[in-house]
Amino acid sequence: MSALNIQNYIHKIELDEKTVIRRSAVVEAERASAIRDILHKNTFRMLNNDRGPYYVRIGASGNQLHFQVRDCLRNELPVITLPLSPFRRLIKDYFLICESFALAHSGHDRMRLQTIDMARRGLHNEGAEILRERLSDVAEMDFDTARCLFTLICVLQIGVSHRAVAHE
Repeated sequence: MSALNIQNYIHKIELDEKTVIRRSAVVEAERASAIRDILHKNTFRMLNNDRGPYYVRIGASGNQLHFQVRDCLRNELPVITLPLSPFRRLIKDYFLICESFALAHSGHDRMRLQTIDMARRGLHNEGAEILRERLSDVAEMDFDTARCLFTLICVLQIGVSHRAVAHE
């Protein structure tokens, strides 16, 4: 972290995964990359608590996202709950893009990979904007951090959607 950002960042991030399911190599790579990028450089601040750096645990249950945050003193802050509905279409598109990427990658189709990557970036940008807007009354973060958090939200949903199908 830079000297200018000595407390307004996430120092640890985890996914609250009730049951870890098998993920495709592409989705697992996205998860690992998002966590690595967040830990390498991020800006995140809780508006009601200036005692960062923060520990963040993201979970999902039913139709809601849950952000559990602790400050540097290990104080639990109120859980942030967001509805998943504004993200549903983007999450569905995210998984379609991951599948398309895997197919294009296995076929060594460079032009298609570039097109898919542009679509993926656009999707992440849209998800990041929605996330920043939805959290704006409790937390602020830079755009890149929001993009990575959106990726992690998508990764969490692969488990939620598979568990829901398994119980039907």
